[in-house]
Amino acid sequence: MPFAIITRDKPGHAGVRASHQSAHKAYLDQHREILLAAGAMLDDEAIEAHGGVLLVDVETRAAAEEFVRNDPFQAAGLFGEILITRWRKAFFDRQRLVEL
Repeated sequence: MPFAIITRDKPGHAGVRASHQSAHKAYLDQHREILLAAGAMLDDEAIEAHGGVLLVDVETRAAAEEFVRNDPFQAAGLFGEILITRWRKAFFDRQRLVEL
């Protein structure tokens, strides 16, 4: 079952994000078999990241929690907020997947 993980960075932690970006991306590469999508949330000018959205396909909420707990960004103390919720794939890759 897919889960959406939405993270928000702690204010003033841009340096933490920059310092751990490579480790975070390597972590995502190591878990690409469960990633449906992932990316940073950006300011309106698309210059500075302030959080992220990860769509993961795991069986349980506990697995989604473990995934984000082991993220190098989390270990470095970047995240101020984390929201984890089940996600229904209604549209994916420009295709409608549910009946009207």
